[in-house]
Amino acid sequence: MSPLDVVSAGLTAMLSHHPDRVAVVELSTGVDAHDPDVILYDAVGLHQGDGADLEFYVNSTVSTVLVVSQDLRPDLAARALARGADGFFSLGVDDDELLSAVLSATPVGVGAATTSGAVGSTDAEAVGHRLGHDVGLTPREVDVLTLITQGLSNQEIAERSYLSINSVKTYIRSAYRRIGVSSRSQAVVWCLQHGFSADRPA
Repeated sequence: MSPLDVVSAGLTAMLSHHPDRVAVVELSTGVDAHDPDVILYDAVGLHQGDGADLEFYVNSTVSTVLVVSQDLRPDLAARALARGADGFFSLGVDDDELLSAVLSATPVGVGAATTSGAVGSTDAEAVGHRLGHDVGLTPREVDVLTLITQGLSNQEIAERSYLSINSVKTYIRSAYRRIGVSSRSQAVVWCLQHGFSADRPA
């Protein structure tokens, strides 16, 4: 049994304790397939594959996609959010926390789910999982590093962000100081290790 199977079996068993609140169904594909209200996606899939399956669920279904995240790999949760997942929760949840996360993401409770952090968490916990928050990156620095990771030049970043080239260089220098790197290649490696996506938006 693979690690993904173990997680699936464990979550299924936990949710089966609440048959009056939630029904667990197999994720099917095909002409007659129906999208479930919530899809649970194991973030390990981003480590073992290229994330194409996550992008399919995000772009080709009407389901809310929640990522199951290991506490030791917060970069995978951040990467999943960058690819369009609606939220995430820790693999260490108990029965009640798991049920709360799933119910908060259903059509009735979807307003309770945040699109940028932990489902059912406090605002502080959600903020703590934003890209670069742990090293103090500002939103503008995150934007610039994201574009660097996607392979854009300083001039392209300036044009895309409506900034002067000097402003871009200033943000790059301050971001490099915060993440402890001195070159563009080092910055890209750091970003990929911390959940930034190298995929340019369509």
